[in-house]
Amino acid sequence: MTKKKNLVSYLFDKILSEGTREKTEKIILKVAIVSFFIHLALIYFMKFDVIDLPSNSELLQNPISAVYTPFSFILIYEVYLLIYYLPKSFTTYITKQYEIITLIIIRKLFKDLSALELTENWFEIKGDLQFTYDLVASLLLFYLIFLFQKHGKQKITEGEAIKPVIERFVERKKLIAVILVPLFFIMALYTLIDWSAGISMLSNTIPSFESINNLFFDQFFTVLILVDVVLLLISFFYTDKFHKIIRNSGFVISTILIRMSFGVSGLISTILIVVAVLFGLAILTIHNKYENNIATN
Repeated sequence: MTKKKNLVSYLFDKILSEGTREKTEKIILKVAIVSFFIHLALIYFMKFDVIDLPSNSELLQNPISAVYTPFSFILIYEVYLLIYYLPKSFTTYITKQYEIITLIIIRKLFKDLSALELTENWFEIKGDLQFTYDLVASLLLFYLIFLFQKHGKQKITEGEAIKPVIERFVERKKLIAVILVPLFFIMALYTLIDWSAGISMLSNTIPSFESINNLFFDQFFTVLILVDVVLLLISFFYTDKFHKIIRNSGFVISTILIRMSFGVSGLISTILIVVAVLFGLAILTIHNKYENNIATN
């Protein structure tokens, strides 16, 4: 048992330490900047007929859409941060889920911004209407995440943070985090190879934007649902408090709603995302009221 614990601690310190996080951040930011200029160059090379690529993609028609690529790498870093915070704070881990889905919407806005049709029939054009939905949703999600973080910072009562039972729970979460890092790396690599192979097999077309926008993250949130369920089940060994069980169960439901948003498009997808974050916020708010009530009794 001790050897297993030492191995997990060693791996955790290697791939999820503060130093590794800082190095990863610098690498991702550099790659994001380079990718932006490469995407921008491809757009202008196509515009001036220097190179010949499939022209059906919405991501290769306007310089504004080049912002989509660096945002994709920022999202990769957010995935790493989600795993990084998993053993440290459950609410911060959930917050990162909400931040990731919000950034996916923001990334989509840059693509949509480059294809807007500025006419009097704004609310009759499907693309412009979806842009409006996503714009409003991103503002709403930004505020909801602020509220979620604010409620998540409330002090834990009864000295639970220093209990040995909580320390054991943290060790279990460290093991899950260590497993998730290579798993998500393999998933991302497989997705990239599979998508690249799909392009090479097509003569003059690129996969639809919707499939590109959902690339990796539909499977990513599927795995997160499984992780949340595992954390819920493990938590039963360390607490029998009703409000904590309901909180953890509610977070699983919230993640499921986010995953469902990838299976639909348009307004329904946006509504599911907003409802997921609203539900998570409501669950956390009620949980904190239970905690405050316990502290005053």
